Amino acid sequence: MKKIFVIGLGPGSFEQMTQRAINAIENSDIITGYDYYIELIKDKIKGKEIFSTPMKQEIDRCKKALEYALQGKTVAMVSSGDSGVYGMAGIIYQVCSEYPEIEIEVIPGITACCSGAALLGAPLTHDFAVISLSDLLTPWEKIEKRLLLASEADFVICIYNPSSKKRADYLKRACEIMLNFKSKDTPCGYIRNIGRSGEEYNIVTLYELKEIKVDMFTTVIIGNSQTKIINGKLVTPRGYRNL
Repeated sequence: MKKIFVIGLGPGSFEQMTQRAINAIENSDIITGYDYYIELIKDKIKGKEIFSTPMKQEIDRCKKALEYALQGKTVAMVSSGDSGVYGMAGIIYQVCSEYPEIEIEVIPGITACCSGAALLGAPLTHDFAVISLSDLLTPWEKIEKRLLLASEADFVICIYNPSSKKRADYLKRACEIMLNFKSKDTPCGYIRNIGRSGEEYNIVTLYELKEIKVDMFTTVIIGNSQTKIINGKLVTPRGYRNL
């Protein structure tokens, strides 16, 4: 069989992986992925052949997975969260585009906006947008426009990759853009290390969020004009009447 599983691991803790993901890992000959994600599941893949690479070597990782699959091995390519949301599924399809004999099975996982929202309360009950602040593959001008238009449309906005050493002020810049259409008192939340050691979350206003120091392991959720705090939790009502 020439097969590649592209697996979403969820937040990182084993209990938040799907049974389908667990089965695919067990049925794979080789586990491939980013070093950090492999570390998250190291106790579950003992005895498996492993190929991992550092960050920014995604294409090389996929080419190696293709090479293994062409040898007739079943390969698991793992991503945190959902493999199709800022994950490896799209790259795998692109790298394997000239090899239709390779069967690709994408296995979803819990993405950070959903697992983070669950910790904060229920901020995504109505329409929302997900925007990454990483400009490694997307120009900042396009990110800025997406932030502006999503704010104007009154979406709840979930932000991935809010900051890094080279992008230390990007969340602040994003907040300033959103303040063009959102109130400074808009309830927001940020979550670090979802489902992992050191997990924490906090609820703040959009104005306060501007000055919060975050990192690549933080997910940020900005409410809309209807979002409120109920018993210490962030909630976006969907509009049910008689409540």
